[in-house]
Amino acid sequence: QVQLVESGGGLVQPGGSLRLSCAASVIIVSYYNMDWYRQAPGKQRELVASITTGGRTNYTDSVKGRFTISRDNAENTVYLQMNSLKPEDTAVYYCNAHLPTYRGAQYWGRGTQVTVSS
Repeated sequence: QVQLVESGGGLVQPGGSLRLSCAASVIIVSYYNMDWYRQAPGKQRELVASITTGGRTNYTDSVKGRFTISRDNAENTVYLQMNSLKPEDTAVYYCNAHLPTYRGAQYWGRGTQVTVSS
C-alpha cells in the first residue's frame, strides 16, 4: 500500500526550470533517506540527488549547482527543483525512499517524464 507518486514533469526548453514532487503515502518521509534517480532510454538508472533523514544532501556532478533536493515534512513530500535545464537532463525521473538501517525497506515511484528540447 506504500506509494510514491511523482509529478511535475513535462516539456521544457533548454535553460528552463521544473520542480518535481514526490508525494508519499503510508510511509513518513522524515524517517527515510530520499533520492531522485533518472533514466534515459537505453541508459542505466542514475542517482541524481539525495537527502538524508538529517537533511544532508548530495548531488551528482552533472547537476550540482542547478538542481536542489528538499523535503517538506508537513506535506510528506520530497521535491527536486531543476534549473538551467539541458537536453541531456531528458529522462524519466524516479523517486526512491529507503530506511537508513541495515537492509531497510526500499520503495520506488513509477516515474515522471522530463523532456528538455527546443
